[in-house]
Amino acid sequence: MNENLFAILRSRFPTDSSTVFIETNCGQLMTYADMLSRSGQYANALIDLGLSPGDRVAVQVEKSLESLILYLGVVRAGLVYLPLNTAYTISELKYFLSDSEPGLVVCRPDREEGVRAIGGEARVKTLENGGKGGSLLALVDAASTSFEDAVCSGDDLAAILYTSGTTGQSKGAMLSHRNLSSNAAALAETWAFTARDRLMHALPIYHTHGLFTATNTILHAGASMIFLPKFDAEAVISLLPQATSMMGVPTFYSRLLQCETLTRECVEHIRLFISGSAPLSPEVHAEFERRTGHAILERYGMTETGMNTSNPYDGARRAGTVGFPLPGIELRIADPESGNELKQGEIGSIEVRGPNVFEGYWRKPQKTLEEFRDDGYFITGDLGVIDDKGYVNIVGRDKDLIISGGFNVYPAEIEAAIDSLAGVAESAVIGIPHPDFGEGVVAIVACKPGSLLVEDDIITPLSDVLARFKQPKLVFFVDALPRNAMGKVQKKEMRDQYADMFKGTKT
Repeated sequence: MNENLFAILRSRFPTDSSTVFIETNCGQLMTYADMLSRSGQYANALIDLGLSPGDRVAVQVEKSLESLILYLGVVRAGLVYLPLNTAYTISELKYFLSDSEPGLVVCRPDREEGVRAIGGEARVKTLENGGKGGSLLALVDAASTSFEDAVCSGDDLAAILYTSGTTGQSKGAMLSHRNLSSNAAALAETWAFTARDRLMHALPIYHTHGLFTATNTILHAGASMIFLPKFDAEAVISLLPQATSMMGVPTFYSRLLQCETLTRECVEHIRLFISGSAPLSPEVHAEFERRTGHAILERYGMTETGMNTSNPYDGARRAGTVGFPLPGIELRIADPESGNELKQGEIGSIEVRGPNVFEGYWRKPQKTLEEFRDDGYFITGDLGVIDDKGYVNIVGRDKDLIISGGFNVYPAEIEAAIDSLAGVAESAVIGIPHPDFGEGVVAIVACKPGSLLVEDDIITPLSDVLARFKQPKLVFFVDALPRNAMGKVQKKEMRDQYADMFKGTKT
């Protein structure tokens, strides 16, 4: 049996190949038949360039219909897809290209000279913004549409995705054909996707969320997508009546709530809103449900595993939780040191095992060994607890844990308390070096427009709801919390910025 991801997804495509696969906001239409032909051209062009199964294809281009089909062509050819954040500078790209040693780099024309200078022996081809030109496209246009999918085992690599590197140097997570195909099947089942679905796709495609969670799930269901180059709240709202579902990051939903045009009428055809990549605040969850009648479904995943858990499609979608393990995936809460499973209700390390879990870190065997238990469980680095209803709750990153005066302080608990205060838009809680306590608790707060809060407005009400050791010793106000491209709050950046605030003090 051919376990190539594309071959498995292909077995799920609609029998009517004239079914629309993608429609862009510019009116471009691509049917499943078109997609098969065009991805075949990409696969042929890549092989004609001399690439062999297992070779890496690094891609840093803008989101477009053509760039998505490039991904499918890479997978069909048995090559390894390596997407790179479009915001990376040439200087930042140097690390990724030297580490992965790709056989081909695809970039924008304005990046070609810089990429050639750092790309080593890699071939370099271009794809213009919008996918309307470039040296790669010329080869693709001339290639045959007929291509027999490369035969792959489930363990063969389909992609390498570099971690965000917020706590150190980025690592290349090796994802196999089985990792990606099993996750697509689990998500399609859990979220009840069928050929009748039309997904609003406004996510970037250099990341697990938009590339794998969204695209592969839609292909597995034989469904279709409305494909936007980027998120624009008004554009999304205008197109939502044509959609049945949407996947987004929390920022998407908070921005939609700022639009008066977001009404129950414009979402009456939507059956499912999904959020991930960063925690969704209970306040946004509640306000979105009040405005639209829809309870957002929150799930939990990461670069190394794809999706691990989800709130139920049929059942209570509990704000602040990420639901239950997906079909075929095992999850436990363990003691971070020993790996022993903890009792329900105890906070510990979230560990997962299943066909979705990656093959390891590219060229980092020792780091790979360190992240797995002897029984095959992957140590996610997240801290969590399973509540009395069986829902998984994430309380923070292991590296975000604050130890103050010998007490464990979980930032998520304090952030929830601060976010509930009048005038607060969002907050982040960090620990920074303290001469007496080891680490002191510090809150970074962004206010809602028009709110002028001071430190006492935060600290005073917290004294009634949090133990003293959990209460922030300092509060700083900012216009907005620093985030990366996927909406994750950059706590390392804030720890670095405020690292010296307790120097010379005793509290």
